[in-house]
Amino acid sequence: MAEPVASQQILKCEGCGTQVTPAMLACPVCQRLVHAQQLKSLAAQAEAAQSAGNLSEALAHWRSVQELLPPETKQHAQISERITGLSAEIEKQPADKRPAAPGQSKSGWAKGAAGAGAVGLLAWKLKFAVVFLLTKGKLLLLGLTKASTIFSMALSLGVYWSLWGWRFALGFIVAMYVHEMGHVAALRKYGIAATAPMFVPGLGAFVRLKQYPATPQEDAEVGLAGPMWGAGASLAFWIAGNYTGWPMLAAIAYVSAWLNLFNLMPVWSLDGGRGFRGLSKTERWIVIAAMAVMWGFTEEFLLAALTVLGIGRALMSEAPKEGHRATLYRFVGLVVVLSLLTMVRPAGLPGR
Repeated sequence: MAEPVASQQILKCEGCGTQVTPAMLACPVCQRLVHAQQLKSLAAQAEAAQSAGNLSEALAHWRSVQELLPPETKQHAQISERITGLSAEIEKQPADKRPAAPGQSKSGWAKGAAGAGAVGLLAWKLKFAVVFLLTKGKLLLLGLTKASTIFSMALSLGVYWSLWGWRFALGFIVAMYVHEMGHVAALRKYGIAATAPMFVPGLGAFVRLKQYPATPQEDAEVGLAGPMWGAGASLAFWIAGNYTGWPMLAAIAYVSAWLNLFNLMPVWSLDGGRGFRGLSKTERWIVIAAMAVMWGFTEEFLLAALTVLGIGRALMSEAPKEGHRATLYRFVGLVVVLSLLTMVRPAGLPGR
């Protein structure tokens, strides 16, 4: 993507010679596009990437093109349509690849699930979350190459270490990092520019978007990707705790699951709120029903809050006429799996 241009730089319009700044998208005198050459270069790169089948890279370039076009222009509208179309194509890709992906046989996953009980069975049903953690190792290391991530992570680790000891603090940081890298993976998939994960002691971690999703479905997938990866991390800690007998690992699994469930609240800019944006009215009520059922089954008070807030959101906010079945499945699956993981409160929890 193009390097940001210094805001104080003064340019001359190629059409009439008027002085302009890079912040201006069009010349105020002749309306010529200020970044015409850069737009041509980015468009050529986008076309080449799309021709090569690299839709994520093409989307990243087209989003950069969109940022350099005045919002009221016909070109901006055309690029928006192109971005929406490419986004829809990318959403279809995982389903197209699923038949080839199960290199691991279902029987192998089923055997592991049988040994792990009810939660393990659901882990098998959501095995893509665990597969992400196993196959995206290179991406997981990406954030660790950023100084801002390392520094803020170390600062948070020090704070949590002083409160709970280094073992729990380290596992807790790892679980949060995996959650944030889930968002990063989805953002990269859709070519959306964002910062590396940043940690804030006592508040968790976040990824700041430099661009924004073009459709409710993009927004929903980016939002739910964090809890999906977070659920994978929680399951990994839970399984490791059961096999090793180390209560600290089970404690990390519980806290990670609880925090990921908290993030599913369908409000504000929390992951659940973004997930709701991609759901129709009917789909939202299905998710609310799942929350209510799991509340009754687990007696976890957090689920009561999710249910009440979900009802409020469904009644008071508009929903797209057409929902998104994949988002519905992800949301319901996350509610079920994370709820079950919060049922066991191990002795290794800090303060117990």
